[in-house]
Amino acid sequence: MNSPLSNSGTPILAKLGEVYKSWHLYVQHVPKITRFTLGAKIDSLFTECIDLALLASHQPKEKKGGTVDLLNNRFDSLKFFLKLLWEVKGINTNVFTDISKNLAEIGRMIGGWMKYSR
Repeated sequence: MNSPLSNSGTPILAKLGEVYKSWHLYVQHVPKITRFTLGAKIDSLFTECIDLALLASHQPKEKKGGTVDLLNNRFDSLKFFLKLLWEVKGINTNVFTDISKNLAEIGRMIGGWMKYSR
């Protein structure tokens, strides 16, 4: 089944959707005490990043910069809270590494988008 994000025509949206689906599988195994705190925060940041990327993908270049900057800020928060979750042993190293590799790729995409929208 194709996802609406993979059909969006915007590679960053497809990648964000792919990583979010992976996260969604992992979050079920996060200990309850952190699943409803850090897990919920990370989930919210993921969906906010998807929302901002979708918004930016439909904006004209002259308006895109502010949205992409906000996306970059939220994305940095997402990475911070994911690392924090790993540090408190809410996810194991393999899960953290898997998600982090994909987030690094998305970060490069956001950086390219920021350069383009200036």
